[in-house]
Amino acid sequence: MKRTVLVILLCALVFGVASFPAAAAGKNVVFADLSWDSIQFHNRVIAFLLEKGWGYSPEYIFSETLPGYLGLERGDIDIIMEVWTEGQKEWWDKATASGKVVNLGKVFPNAKSGWYIPSFVMKGDPTRGIEPFAPDLRSAEDLKKYWQLFKNPENPKKGRFYNAPTGWSAHTINRDKIKAYGLEEYLEPFDPGSATSLATAIKSLYDKGQPVIAYYWEPTPLLGQLDMVMVEEPPHDPEIWAENHGCASPAYTVAKAVNAEWLKDNQEIRSLVENYYMTLEQTNQALAWMQEHDNSAEKAAIWFLQENMDQWKSWVKDPEKIVKIEAALR
Repeated sequence: MKRTVLVILLCALVFGVASFPAAAAGKNVVFADLSWDSIQFHNRVIAFLLEKGWGYSPEYIFSETLPGYLGLERGDIDIIMEVWTEGQKEWWDKATASGKVVNLGKVFPNAKSGWYIPSFVMKGDPTRGIEPFAPDLRSAEDLKKYWQLFKNPENPKKGRFYNAPTGWSAHTINRDKIKAYGLEEYLEPFDPGSATSLATAIKSLYDKGQPVIAYYWEPTPLLGQLDMVMVEEPPHDPEIWAENHGCASPAYTVAKAVNAEWLKDNQEIRSLVENYYMTLEQTNQALAWMQEHDNSAEKAAIWFLQENMDQWKSWVKDPEKIVKIEAALR
């Protein structure tokens, strides 16, 4: 009896699998949900368009960075919406040169990192009754004149610079910059302990209308919430950077990458992915909205598409698909 049941089940499995047409699998698209917010947001935006306009079924695989990149190369993953190319340069150059991974252009302008201060430090904020603290503060050199605005409560003889957490490469780089710019007697780096603590410290002082200077990067939710300005540094120079980090940090190229074999069978979506592009400010704003709404990338994607109809239509172009997507957004 057990043997009979087993045979029946095996037959059902074989015939059941055989009854599904192979073409259905071709409509799947697998995204890498790497461990940061912006890629998950961009995944959901383009996935919504592919699902509602082209009939694809999106899937998301959570992965750390390098395993996700290797999965794209192998074909386990179809699309990665953010490959920070300089961060994995050896892999990127090899994967694209071999033809296993196709570069379909930037997702947004080169991503920046550096030293940020609230815009009200220079411009004030009439809505909050804040007068400008230092109208001519623009550059790292100007901090020698205005360091007292950022006075360290634990060491009033120096200003407090909120550094990247210990263990990050930026933690050491910022210390090198302070030395290279001759700011050691003016600024003292402070380790916040974590990225969350760094963001909390910046927002707390910002909300109180107090000056703060800190290392940060974009795109991030925080810079979508707060009006912050990057302090000017000498232009990036690879030789100076290699010597003492005494210049602006290099901006990262962030590419949209697709598995080459998958793209061969799905050429209909190539132009959509190539056309997909938004500003850093838009990404910051979307991440801020996402943080304020349950950290839901799906909700943020729909919100963005509803608020930027002309933009996504310029990516899609096909009138028939635009009608379908508009109906889904309603």
